[in-house]
Amino acid sequence: MDMLDAAKAVRLNAHAPYSGFKVGAAIRSASGVIYAGCNVENVAYPEGTCAEAGAISAMVAAGETEITEVLIIADAKEPITPCGGCRQRLAEFAPPDVAITMMTVSGQTKTAQMGELLPGAFDAKSMET
Repeated sequence: MDMLDAAKAVRLNAHAPYSGFKVGAAIRSASGVIYAGCNVENVAYPEGTCAEAGAISAMVAAGETEITEVLIIADAKEPITPCGGCRQRLAEFAPPDVAITMMTVSGQTKTAQMGELLPGAFDAKSMET
């Protein structure tokens, strides 16, 4: 299964009873394995999780810590970008040159590099004293 197939398939499993806005994400790790995640809403809105966070959690749970590619898909008019929190989550594991592909279910695509989506990211170097 490729990244697009993985993101499309997992998107269908999203738990979005409140917004109806289902999102699927697939990330490729340095080993080449694809991890997928979908958004999971909760009636207490801040307690939900984004698709990107789910995919990252699956990757880390499998013992991996480097992202080499990201694909996000949603049923929207235009490709959606990761939210601010997910940009920071992705930046924890994806170098600035990693491609982030954002898609609509109708096939419209936009690609940006991680560094473009989160310039000046807060990273491990920021913690040095």
